Amino acid sequence: MKLLTLSVHQLGELMERKEFSSEELTRVHLERISQVEDEIKAFVTVTEEAALAQARAVDQKRARGEELSLLAGIPMAITDNICTDGVKTTCASRILYNFVPPYDAEAAARLKGAGAVLMGKCSMDEFSIGPAEEKSGFFSARTPFAPEAAPGGSSGGAAAVAAGEAAFTLGSDTAGSLRQPAAFCGVIGLKPTYGRVSRYGLISYASSLDQIGPFARDMADLALILNTICGHDAKDSTSAAVAGPDFKKSLINDVKGLKIGLPKEYLANTEPRAAVKIWEAAAQLEELGAVCEEVSMPHTEYALPAHYIISSAEASSNLARYDGVRYGLRVDADDVLNMFSKTRGQGFGDQVKTRIMLGTHVLSAANYDDYYVKALQVRTLIKQEFARTFEKFDCLLTPASSTIAGQSRKETDGPLAAYWSKACNIPVNLAGVPAMSLPFGLVEGLPVGLQFIAPHFGEEILLRVGYTLQQNTEQTRLKPGLAC
Repeated sequence: MKLLTLSVHQLGELMERKEFSSEELTRVHLERISQVEDEIKAFVTVTEEAALAQARAVDQKRARGEELSLLAGIPMAITDNICTDGVKTTCASRILYNFVPPYDAEAAARLKGAGAVLMGKCSMDEFSIGPAEEKSGFFSARTPFAPEAAPGGSSGGAAAVAAGEAAFTLGSDTAGSLRQPAAFCGVIGLKPTYGRVSRYGLISYASSLDQIGPFARDMADLALILNTICGHDAKDSTSAAVAGPDFKKSLINDVKGLKIGLPKEYLANTEPRAAVKIWEAAAQLEELGAVCEEVSMPHTEYALPAHYIISSAEASSNLARYDGVRYGLRVDADDVLNMFSKTRGQGFGDQVKTRIMLGTHVLSAANYDDYYVKALQVRTLIKQEFARTFEKFDCLLTPASSTIAGQSRKETDGPLAAYWSKACNIPVNLAGVPAMSLPFGLVEGLPVGLQFIAPHFGEEILLRVGYTLQQNTEQTRLKPGLAC
């Protein structure tokens, strides 16, 4: 089981030296899934036979002496809203319970082209609409640090990496779904700049906010994955025509001279025990040569309502295609209108229905200017505020979540209470800038994550800061409570 604790690049180098095969490594991860999945529930679908076939194919190429990527033969998993050719892709919704895509998402295709082995599809909130991976149409995942607690919304991919079920995973981020789960599970999650990674094949929730990104345990692994999935894709109209750098060159153990801002508004409403870790990290970075200063970003408080309006409006449009006519669930009825109504009524969960109704409401002629247009104006103000802030700072340091994993909420807190835990994440999606969650120690046995935010196409800064911290403190390398 020691193989489960090694990084992706370590596993790749050992396989290059033929110390073990990809099939052996894949079987170890499949065994791990069988051991812990009843408790973690990170997977909607496990593709055991296909994974072993892919691993054998990599071993045959290696035996023939073919030149392979370090990702070749590495077990991975993909969140269930990213299309995979021939593998069921449900978005954790009953309305797509039997949907099998006839093609791969571009990011998935690039990883498979590099030889990574697909172990299965990870659980999520239904269509990624939910605050904490508690709104799945099937079942909810759990963080391996506290099996009674959700891993943060809305991806079980972080739990799979933390529990050793996959060496890395691919997910999507609309409101923090890569960063908050990473924080709650003690792994790294990176949301790239909007347009840096192709969205082709990502089943959309809110098209102007969604972005694909990785979960990993090591900064060097993160660079390796980004080198594979980043780059322009002509099939995606939102893909940026920007050449991706070699992210491995950003793995520099040096932050001397970097100016790092600490936004006061992000810290003001953060759980005090989590906020303390941010100041600890800032002190550590200053010891390593960075300059950390507080900064004010007053439009932050308006990000959550603006995001809620924009994402609901886009969801109401994107989810209109699920009507029982072309694919997915169909509930028979006497006429077409009743078929639509029954299919959507039985296929969608309450959270998704709420978003569709709210989105339809704010897009109506009577409310469009008062709600949707105002939300877009707030989004512009937030983008401008980030741009001004990055004129003074190289990156920002904030909490990755305003709460810690397992923090209880009262029923009287209201339906929006859970979304406030993502108040630190949401402005990033509105602005389209890159952000990364990096684990930084434990509070009462539960992980706490740092969030670093960089300017557009500033992923190299995130990797540099994260790598420096990972090289200089053990707080960035956490092990879950489940025995490995």
